[in-house]
Amino acid sequence: MPRAKGERKLEILKALAEMLEAPKWEKITTAALAEKLGVSEAALYRHFASKAQMYEGLIQFIEESVFTLANKITADESDGRKQAEKLVEMLLAFAEKNPGMVRVLTGDALVGEHERLQARMNQFFERFETTLKQSLRVASDADANGRAGALLRYAIGCMHQFAKSGFSKKPGENFSAQKRYLLS
Repeated sequence: MPRAKGERKLEILKALAEMLEAPKWEKITTAALAEKLGVSEAALYRHFASKAQMYEGLIQFIEESVFTLANKITADESDGRKQAEKLVEMLLAFAEKNPGMVRVLTGDALVGEHERLQARMNQFFERFETTLKQSLRVASDADANGRAGALLRYAIGCMHQFAKSGFSKKPGENFSAQKRYLLS
């Protein structure tokens, strides 16, 4: 039975994300990815022009997932401070559910890849910080810019700690206790 259009592409991205979840992470080669999928490297390149394009697929998944949820949070919650809190909780929960994506978010997986990939992740975080600023402005926070920056850096730090601990130190495990220092 023939595959649905785009199904193999999704399988490749899922396999790449799974490989990124290995606690003792090593640079992923297209040869290793092809072996995991039981296909030739040429088969990978029928769906993606380069490994960088595969990473772009993961970044697109991250962007679509996070900002779809962020838009829902800002639409459903009228209190700006609660919006900011829920946004950070959501980002940390996304990281916990998708450990392979944390390697992309933190840039670990992008080392040695095309620089446009890291630039795109930087844009993702700038956009997320802007969303936090807007929420804090709704809350009439006099230091919305500073607080949004602190919240973002806290979340990034939690994700780095998660990755560096081999995914044992959950990114959101202490947020409920620590948020009072960040959102007071």
